Amino acid sequence: MSEKRATRLPSKFEAVIPIIVLLGLMICNYVMGWGQDPHIPVLLAAIAACFVGARCGVKYQELIAAAIDSISQSFEAFFILMFVGCLVGSFEWCGTIPALVYYGLKLFTPTIFLPAVCLLCTIVGLSLGSSYTVSATLGIAFMTIGQTMGVNPALIAGAVLSGACTGDKFSPLSDSTNLAAASAQTDLFDHIRAMIGTTFPAFIIAFIGYCVIAVFGESGEYDPTLVNGLEEGIINTFDYMSPVLLLPILVIIIVAVIKVPGVPGVLLVSAVGCIFAVLFQGASFSDCITMVHYGFEAETGDELADALLNRGGMDSMMWTINMALIAIGFGGIYSRIGAVETLLGGMIRSIKTPFQMVAATLLTAMFCILTMCDQYLGLIIPASMYKEKYDEMGLARNLLSRCQEDGGTLFSPLVPWSSCGAYHSSMLGVGTLSYLPFCFTNIVNPIVSAATAAWGGNMLYADGSRTGFFGGKVKAGAPCKAPAEAREKAVAALEELRANGTYKKIGE
Repeated sequence: MSEKRATRLPSKFEAVIPIIVLLGLMICNYVMGWGQDPHIPVLLAAIAACFVGARCGVKYQELIAAAIDSISQSFEAFFILMFVGCLVGSFEWCGTIPALVYYGLKLFTPTIFLPAVCLLCTIVGLSLGSSYTVSATLGIAFMTIGQTMGVNPALIAGAVLSGACTGDKFSPLSDSTNLAAASAQTDLFDHIRAMIGTTFPAFIIAFIGYCVIAVFGESGEYDPTLVNGLEEGIINTFDYMSPVLLLPILVIIIVAVIKVPGVPGVLLVSAVGCIFAVLFQGASFSDCITMVHYGFEAETGDELADALLNRGGMDSMMWTINMALIAIGFGGIYSRIGAVETLLGGMIRSIKTPFQMVAATLLTAMFCILTMCDQYLGLIIPASMYKEKYDEMGLARNLLSRCQEDGGTLFSPLVPWSSCGAYHSSMLGVGTLSYLPFCFTNIVNPIVSAATAAWGGNMLYADGSRTGFFGGKVKAGAPCKAPAEAREKAVAALEELRANGTYKKIGE
C-alpha cells in the first residue's frame, strides 16, 4: 500500500516566489527594453509555482490537473477568440471595416472624435456583450481614423476601451458579467443594477474627461495627405464601396439582441461577412476559406491603408490564445498550491466593516489578475473566498458580484501580461502601458467603488435595503437573489448587527 503524501500550505515567502519571477521578468522587459512578449515570463512563473508546489508536497499530476481544469473553464472563450479572428478577416475582405473608416473620415472631426468613440463603443459593447469584438471591429477602424487626425493612438485606445468595457459590463450577453453573477450566486439583472452605482458614474467622469481633452487638449493637426492616401488606398483595393457594406455591423447587433450564444453568433456574423465578400467584392469560395483562416492581405502602396486592411483571420489570434493558455494554466497552478490562501487568508479574518469588505474584494480581484493573468480567475476566486463572509456581515450577494467586476474585469485590460491586456494591445496596436493612463473608466471605477464604500455609499444589504451614492439614509428595497440558506443567514446577521447598533436601520 502506497503512503499518502503529506501536503502543506506554502509559506509567505514561498507563495510570492512565482510573483517575484513574473513581475521581475516583466519589469526588466519594459525597463531594459528587451521587447519580449509576456508568454515566456508567465511560463517561467508557472514553472516556479510547480517547484513551490512540489516543495509543499503537491504532486506533479495534481498541478497539471489544476492547470487543465482552469483552462477548461475558459475553453469557450478560446473558441470565441479564434472565431473573432474569422469575423475580422471576413469584415476586412468584404469591405465593412474599410467602409466604416471611409465614411467615418467624412463625419468625424478632431473636436468630437474622442467623445464619439467612447460613446459609440459603449453602445456597441452593450449590444454585443463583448469588449473583445468591439476592439476587433470599431476599435481597429477608430484607431485608423484617429491617426489621420493626429490624435495620440494611446488616447484613442483608451477611449475605445473605456466605452467597450462599460458596454460589456452592462450587457446581459457578456460572458464576464454572467460569470460574476454566477460565481457570487446572484441574479444576472440584480448584478447589473448593482453596477449602476459605480460603473455608470465612472463612465460619466471618463466621458467628460474625453470631452475636455477634445476641446482643450492638443490633438495634433488634421493631415489631409494621410486622409487622401487612406481613402485612395481603400477605393483602389475594393471593387465596391458603399454604405451597404455597413450592414454586417447591424447583423452583429441583431444577433446580440436575439441572444444567439457567443460561438454560433460570431460564426454566423463571420458567414455574413463572407457572403458580402462574394456578392460585392467578387470573392470565391476559396477566398472565403482564406479570409477566415489568414485574414485579408493587400498592398495598396499606402502604409496606413495597409495597416488597416491587413488584419484578421484565425491565425492572427494564436498569439493571444497562446498567452491565455499559459496565463490561465499558471493561475490554476498558483491557486492549487495554496498561495492565495497563504497570502490573503489572514486578511479575511481581520475584516470587520463593510468598507473593509469592499476594499478586500477589489484588491483580491486585482491581485488575482496581476498574479494569475486572467480576468475569469479574478471573478471566480474572490467569490469563492468571500461569499460566506458577505453573508456573515449581512451584505448582499450582488454587492460581492459588483465589487468583483469593479476590481477585476475592468482592471484586466490594464495588465500587460493578462490575456485581456494582451488581446486588446494586439488588436489596437498600442502597448498596454501606453494606453493605460487614458483608460479613464477602468481607472476611475475601482476608485469610485472604494471611495463611496468609505463614506457608506452604494451599500447593498441582504434584505434589499441600500444607501445612495453619497450614503445618507438607508432605503428599503427588494432583496437580490441568492441561495435560500445563504439569504436566511445573511438577513439574520443583518438584523443582529442593526439591533446592536453596528449598522444603521432602514430610514436612519
